[in-house]
Amino acid sequence: MPKKYATLSWHDETVPISDKFDDAYYSLENGLLETNYVFLEGNNLPKRLNDGFLIAELGFGTGLNFLATCAAWNKSSKTGKFDFVSFEGYPISRPDLRKAHILFPELTEYAETLQDRWEEILEGNLVDFGFASLRVFTGDISSTLIEFNSEVDCWYLDGFAPRKNPEMWTDHILKLVALRTKNGGSFSTYTAAGHVRRSLELLGFEVIRQKGFSKKRHMIRGTKIAND
Repeated sequence: MPKKYATLSWHDETVPISDKFDDAYYSLENGLLETNYVFLEGNNLPKRLNDGFLIAELGFGTGLNFLATCAAWNKSSKTGKFDFVSFEGYPISRPDLRKAHILFPELTEYAETLQDRWEEILEGNLVDFGFASLRVFTGDISSTLIEFNSEVDCWYLDGFAPRKNPEMWTDHILKLVALRTKNGGSFSTYTAAGHVRRSLELLGFEVIRQKGFSKKRHMIRGTKIAND
């Protein structure tokens, strides 16, 4: 468990802002709508969700993407469980986690479980939510991504903006993402930064640029092309 948590400021006492990266953890307008648009719809979820489906994420943050995925799963008629793995360099404290979740009362059922088991999660344990399993790797992402060696069905690329957190978006990190993606697997991200798009294309993804969430001009999503 980390001895030091990320330090936050708060926009209107509701949306957390990273002091280190000077960036919001999610949209100031509506974080849940953004998550559903960029990550769930961007990866064609929940249509693709099924038992054993593995989602991986760069940047756990407040856990909003995981919570939204839980809600999507339980709105469907799926049986079994999905698996969710996330990589977080600067985890937030439980009080900050709880405060960030207040804005989304529709996710309370899942958020309270996440809060209650937060210390377990930060110790690196695989935590069972019944319909989902969650593991969060904390620490230097370049090391934890090497430690992780499963093949992923889809990625949520949700680190802070590339210009503010360039270490999350290096060619090295994106190469590890590609290596750990199944043929036909997907990614989506809010960013449309040119170097990110070009790197993912070179790494074997068919990349599509589309309208971003709300006032954001563009985002990208893509599918890993099978190698013959």
